[in-house]
Amino acid sequence: MSTNYIYIICIVFLLVLVFLLGRKLYQFSILILKMESAIEDSLDILNERYSRLFEISQKPVFFDSVEVRQVIAEINSSHSAILTIANLLTNSSGIKSETKERKSISEEKRQD
Repeated sequence: MSTNYIYIICIVFLLVLVFLLGRKLYQFSILILKMESAIEDSLDILNERYSRLFEISQKPVFFDSVEVRQVIAEINSSHSAILTIANLLTNSSGIKSETKERKSISEEKRQD
């Protein structure tokens, strides 16, 4: 009879452990899904800002002031920073980034 009690205690302990681990697994999966959604939203915002900064940086400047040139340089560096952040966030997901696409296109042109 004592072995039956040991088996029952072990089974109950394992069932409680499985329940607790399942609960933690569920909590972590919800956390991962929320993070994925937040990253996707952030990438959408970065993509929007990236395209807007690209449009602004392509406009010609008619005022040759040091301050204006500094602002343009900051816009260009912000443009590059947004691209770098987006590449870092999408690097592990297998999504091809714009920089990698540009490099592959330029390599194809060099080969022709």
